[in-house]
Amino acid sequence: MTFAIMQKYVRDIVTVDDAALVTTMRLLAERMKIVVEPTGCLAPAAAFAAAPQWQGRRVGVLLSGGNIDIAAFARFVG
Repeated sequence: MTFAIMQKYVRDIVTVDDAALVTTMRLLAERMKIVVEPTGCLAPAAAFAAAPQWQGRRVGVLLSGGNIDIAAFARFVG
């Protein structure tokens, strides 16, 4: 069912590397004061990576997943 929905509505897929996830985790922690686990940063990291092609358009991004050990989080963003 999910694949059929994706075939109908998804126009493009943006990929990001691990470094982009960590950068996004740090940005969200520093600027927005929220804790998001690495996989929860996939959507905003992809949005930042593809930002030039979306300039002037409205883009919604979901943030999810605060399920990360605080010591691990500190290692990522520290």
